[in-house]
Amino acid sequence: MKQFAIIGLGRFGSSLAKTLTQMGYEVLAIDSDEDKVEELADLVTHSVQANALDELVLKSLGLRNFDIVVVAIGQDIQANIMVTLMLKEMGVKKVVAKAASDLHGKVLKKIGADIVVFPEKDMGERVAWWLVSNNIIDQINLSPDYSLLELEAPQIFLDATLKDSDLRKEYGFTVLAIRRGNEFIISPDPSHVIKKGDTLIGIAQNEKLKALEKDSD
Repeated sequence: MKQFAIIGLGRFGSSLAKTLTQMGYEVLAIDSDEDKVEELADLVTHSVQANALDELVLKSLGLRNFDIVVVAIGQDIQANIMVTLMLKEMGVKKVVAKAASDLHGKVLKKIGADIVVFPEKDMGERVAWWLVSNNIIDQINLSPDYSLLELEAPQIFLDATLKDSDLRKEYGFTVLAIRRGNEFIISPDPSHVIKKGDTLIGIAQNEKLKALEKDSD
């Protein structure tokens, strides 16, 4: 199971930490503000008050052992950049950094951030699903129960028909269209064969998304 560390517990970081925990993942939430840490204490796996700008502190938290570390520090852009840089130098496998602007995002990419997100465009819940998925390209929540999903065709479904894949029955995913290169196939027939490189676009039941991602790994 993937382990996540979230540094910075503002509105975005808190939303992300709570959503990932609710999805069943282990989450370490970190902030220098004791009140923010206490607010999440019972809502995440672990919460720690710490100064993320102290490299020794970061190392003591064992962040190198986490699958993904998210730098969600918001107002202090310099701290955001410095923490991102230190995490990469420590050898963290994947660093996701929050950017406040396009220029900020370019700087984060230059110093090694693996993924840059813009929370004004990508809300915490949406990013959470994206982080834990190897196949989900994009997700838009339509309601608490359903999402519009853009999914890279998982390996286990390749060369199977839509009908045989049981996407609708087993995973609650109704395929509305398939993008194959420059071709866009609307309302594909159940006998349509899923090919490598296909992008499946459709309506998904949120409660079954985790099962779909688990079987797609």
